[in-house]
Amino acid sequence: MRAGLYLPNQGPFADPRRLADLAAEAEAAGWEGFFIWDEMLPIFDPGHDTADALIGLSAVAMATERLRIGAMVSAVSRLRPETFAHQTATLDRLSAGRLVVGVGLGNPSEQFSAFGHPADIKVRAAMADEFLDLLTRLWSGSTADFRGRYYTATGVRMTPPLQSPRIPIWIGADSGNRAPRRRAARWDGFIPASHHWPDEVVPPEDYEAAMADIRSLRQGDEPFDAVVIGDRTATQPGAEAIKSYEAAGVTWLLVQALSPEEAEERIRGGPPF
Repeated sequence: MRAGLYLPNQGPFADPRRLADLAAEAEAAGWEGFFIWDEMLPIFDPGHDTADALIGLSAVAMATERLRIGAMVSAVSRLRPETFAHQTATLDRLSAGRLVVGVGLGNPSEQFSAFGHPADIKVRAAMADEFLDLLTRLWSGSTADFRGRYYTATGVRMTPPLQSPRIPIWIGADSGNRAPRRRAARWDGFIPASHHWPDEVVPPEDYEAAMADIRSLRQGDEPFDAVVIGDRTATQPGAEAIKSYEAAGVTWLLVQALSPEEAEERIRGGPPF
């Protein structure tokens, strides 16, 4: 199992320079990943600033050499696939192939309806699936011709990312639903979330069931990541729970910090294993 930090992209973390400084400290302390939220609007305090996740990660990429980086997760139905493909390919090259793309449906729905985007979750799910199909074609470096219900590309070729065959895609979703497991099985990782996140962590037995389901749906034996996010109070599972998560197939533990003071404490303490 690998360990990474998981920070908001808002409030005191809305300054990309602060994110870059923290990431450099984390790398020096032996952490293996540095991941941030991708929210358009503040979650906890309506007065908080928010940072664009990809710009924040660009600052992190420039300040580090080894850390895996990514936004967990981007609600892609509010984005344009050609723009996102261009931005993430550029960021992957900037980071020397260290980017992970996290994709979800997004929550709360007000972040969609406030800007005129479809808020219905079934529509967002259909848009996300089509978005990913087009995104990976645009990443391929080959000419893409695509005509879907929501997106179109006609005879276009875009600069590909550094990673091949693609930037890893991790699917974030509610831990209890099967549809996201089917989506995750098509890609490279799964990030189940608790109904009561960030106050509760998904238990190991849920991962065991999810991973068994995903393995039954996948074709081939390519590497697949399962990610557990620590809860707000404990920030990370205990040693016995970590063993249970590893046995269930979890490959990444993301330790949360919701304030700069917490982040500094987690970084100084180093990875939990």
